[in-house]
Amino acid sequence: MSVNATTEPQALYYDCIVVGSGHAGSCAALSARDAGCARVLIVDKCPPEWVGGNGYFTAGAHRTTHGGVQDLLPIVQNVSAEAAADIDMDPYTADDFTRDIMRLGNGRSDPQVVKAVVDGSRGAVQWLAERVGVPFILAFNRQAYLVNGRQVFWGGLVLSVEDGGKGLIATHRAALIAAGVDTWFNTAASELIVEKGAIAGVIVEKDDKVVHLRSPAVVLACGGFEANRDLRGKYLGSNWELAKVRGTPYNTGDGLTMASRVGARLTGDFAGCHSTCWDANAPADRGDRVLSNQFTKSGYPLGLMLNARGARFVDEGEDFRNYTYAKFGRAILAQPGGVAFQVWDSTVTGWLRKEEYADDVVERITADSVEELAEKLCSKGLEDGATFVQTIAQYNDAVHTFQAEQPDKTWDPAVKDGLSTQSSSLKLELPKSNWALPLKNPPFLAVKVTCGITFTFGGLALDPETAAVLSDTSGKPIPGLFCTGEVVGGLFYGNYPGGSGLTGGAVFGRKAGQAAAKLAVQT
Repeated sequence: MSVNATTEPQALYYDCIVVGSGHAGSCAALSARDAGCARVLIVDKCPPEWVGGNGYFTAGAHRTTHGGVQDLLPIVQNVSAEAAADIDMDPYTADDFTRDIMRLGNGRSDPQVVKAVVDGSRGAVQWLAERVGVPFILAFNRQAYLVNGRQVFWGGLVLSVEDGGKGLIATHRAALIAAGVDTWFNTAASELIVEKGAIAGVIVEKDDKVVHLRSPAVVLACGGFEANRDLRGKYLGSNWELAKVRGTPYNTGDGLTMASRVGARLTGDFAGCHSTCWDANAPADRGDRVLSNQFTKSGYPLGLMLNARGARFVDEGEDFRNYTYAKFGRAILAQPGGVAFQVWDSTVTGWLRKEEYADDVVERITADSVEELAEKLCSKGLEDGATFVQTIAQYNDAVHTFQAEQPDKTWDPAVKDGLSTQSSSLKLELPKSNWALPLKNPPFLAVKVTCGITFTFGGLALDPETAAVLSDTSGKPIPGLFCTGEVVGGLFYGNYPGGSGLTGGAVFGRKAGQAAAKLAVQT
């Protein structure tokens, strides 16, 4: 469907219109402005107090290729050259980044889309630091452990942002205002305007009025459909109606709908999404603007996760947390009641991140024995306390047997230490492959978790060089239509290496803004 718009007043003409005020949309808008667009407008259906999309609810983590700590020192604000001498950080190459995305997606990700993100990652974070002013920091609290007096980074991800997503979006807003980019909040984009086979603008609803905005370039940066309960049920399955929305409640699939109406190609993993271990007591249909990402519960590699029937259901030590957290939410949702319990003993509770597990952040259930812990959890949804106790006892037996067989193995959370439950004489049906310590030292701690959905993986097909949306019939770019951020399809399948989403949004946002400016010059 297309709308043939007549000539509108000059005040309603823009060189580039971006739909969505999050990280990806902000990158597109500023890039368009810098590349020559005189009039750039961001529209978002959210009120101003909900600016920032899902980017606001992140930790600000950006995965990028780099050559080690010396390469990143010029763009981070929390490390001196002297302090860098006590940091162990392996380089993260383009091959490493590519391999991580492809292996987590079982080889299904579009190689050219992946290549664009990987190749553009280092330039994108440099641009964010220098042009936008993003206050990058090394993520000591999330991605490093203090081992023998040295900060040891693990899992390929090293960059975060001061004050997380809040700081990221605040910096974007300051840069956009300084650049003269306009933003209309409480403005819902409803339909793309097409003239002579090319995008000519977008129809929005603002102040209870329908407004035709004209522009030769529209960038869709309005996210996926994770906040749309009906679409979650349609594409992900009926049980996904129970998932808690981690971020903005305004990502309801509008961009996909508008683009489909003008013949855009849909692609990617529509049955997949980024979902994580989330506080069971968090709000159901939206994130919390104050606690934000603190509802994440990522400490499971240090302990165990058991379902309401007292059974384990994942290998908690399968890989580093930032390679498993985006798929374990799905695993929790598949359990009875869609909930689980994370459990630790006092040996490791000091290693848990305080911003996720402090007394004022999450409900902590403690006990002096596993039996007492099970009894307390029965009032929190545990259905079978006896099986809970038995599962932990069997796990402890397997760990002790492994330790007796391989006494030289030592626990090290900064590497995949191979400390497991699988010895030659005793193997669990479901292993814990790394970081397996017995749960034996009181007090014991448990927290109740559920599935928090972050964003959906299915989206629009794009030209990885320009971020132009592709036509479903011709496979060629739809003139004037671009996309970035979580509305992009083909990048992630089934799982996700942490920090890749913000990076992809910046890479394709920059490409979209620059391509939009070329159109504006030609018009």
